[in-house]
Amino acid sequence: MADCQSSSHGNEDLCRSMGKQLDEITRNSRSIEGHFTRYILNTRILINEERLKKEIFGEEDKDKPHKTILLVGETGTGKSTLINAIINYMLGVKWENRIWCEIIETKENQTKSQTTVVTVYDVFVEESPFSLTVIDTPGYGSTAGIDLNITETLHELLRSKDGVTEVDAVCLVVSSNIIRLTESQLYVFDAILSLFAKDTERNIVVFITYATRKPTNTLKAIKHSKVRCAKTDDGEPVYFSFNNSHCEAFLELDKDETKNKEECHKYKAVWDINEKNMKNVFTFLNDSKAVSLNLTENVLKTRKQLKAAISSLKERIEQTELRKKELEQTKAALEKHEKEKKDMNNFECEVEESYKEKVPVKSKRWQFRRKKATCCSVCEENCHYPGCWWVRNLYWCSVMKKGKCTVCTGKCDHTQHVKERKMYVLKTRKVKKTIEELKKKYEEESGEKMSLMSRLENEINENEQKKTSLVEECYQCVVTLEEIALNTDSVSVLQNLDFLIEKVKETGNTERIQKLEDLKIR
Repeated sequence: MADCQSSSHGNEDLCRSMGKQLDEITRNSRSIEGHFTRYILNTRILINEERLKKEIFGEEDKDKPHKTILLVGETGTGKSTLINAIINYMLGVKWENRIWCEIIETKENQTKSQTTVVTVYDVFVEESPFSLTVIDTPGYGSTAGIDLNITETLHELLRSKDGVTEVDAVCLVVSSNIIRLTESQLYVFDAILSLFAKDTERNIVVFITYATRKPTNTLKAIKHSKVRCAKTDDGEPVYFSFNNSHCEAFLELDKDETKNKEECHKYKAVWDINEKNMKNVFTFLNDSKAVSLNLTENVLKTRKQLKAAISSLKERIEQTELRKKELEQTKAALEKHEKEKKDMNNFECEVEESYKEKVPVKSKRWQFRRKKATCCSVCEENCHYPGCWWVRNLYWCSVMKKGKCTVCTGKCDHTQHVKERKMYVLKTRKVKKTIEELKKKYEEESGEKMSLMSRLENEINENEQKKTSLVEECYQCVVTLEEIALNTDSVSVLQNLDFLIEKVKETGNTERIQKLEDLKIR
């Protein structure tokens, strides 16, 4: 076995010992010389959009099995280096080859996450027993001011014709130096796990990076936080550990062989351990049963409908309460006029009337291209904000079901909706009402011989019934999520639970109030 004493004139022999694909890389890829030569892999870009990118390396062999993994973790956990290590293992790169291949180019003194979009790497390697798709998500905790709403992007990825239909492993990436999971990490893992259906749990594993020994404290932190993941027979989280540090360090070794002899032996030992750990990962992937994301698609869509329904509910409740105020002001003015026995023909009162106005959506410059609202032109309501930014035909918008809106009052057809950088805002203005206007509205239009007072009271009651119906719709959406989602208590649901509990209390349904309270506690 060759070591760091190998002379430079032996490179040709080393290349001949490599596989055909690796040999081609050393001849055709951009290289950066050093003690270890870095090769930046040539990839083909299939998708290059605002929040989603897809690259392909190698030529697909449709007869070979295919595996898909999703990596999630904070900035600084070494996801990019880990992905490069996976590629090197697939290519069969050995320490003796003295090369390092990068599908994600690393930079010196890198402190910020390079990944700002969800990036999909399709990797086809001749020497590997299966081809691999790696979904790399933006590092959370980044201070770059980038919208990290990866759940939206992953939803798009599921629905795309070139997207992902199943997953073999969801990998939660954490550093070995943590003694507890941060709020940011819990938020991230919760947001991701809430996307998946319950049958995905057996495929969720932990990748622990920068591990120089058994990561006992990290495992305790995972267990203490009750992160949903696959478990061993002993109830321990299924995990794989890696020491990423050598991947950066050996690239900086001096070209002088003599100076680096001791360092080389140290890094080779780490390389060998990582290679063994990577073999365990591939054994897990080879034995794992892929989980279809069909149910996950339903979870995503239902969750979006829930959020949109609650948002719409808030707006409509505000509108009914303003309308109630207007009706009560009118009723009080009529009662006063009658009590003072004034001529009704001279009746006039001033009330606060609610109305809607379409105004431009406020957004930061980096949000401008995707901050659009999907609104119903018939109901004059905001049905989905921000709307599905990738959707051109609103038939495919997440709040649509068989082409009909699940949110707006009239459940109108998608063709009656528009997506633009404008949305409806509820406002009030003072207007004067006369007896002729009131009679026209409540007597002539209704065709019923009822007093103005009765008509006003009826409308107040109708508004209350509408509000009750909307509360019921939102409650049923939460129940559906509880049945199918891996994490029902996701952040998006918790943010609205207090509001929903308050409105359910107004209906007096104690059983449902208790169920929502229990969900909040969990």
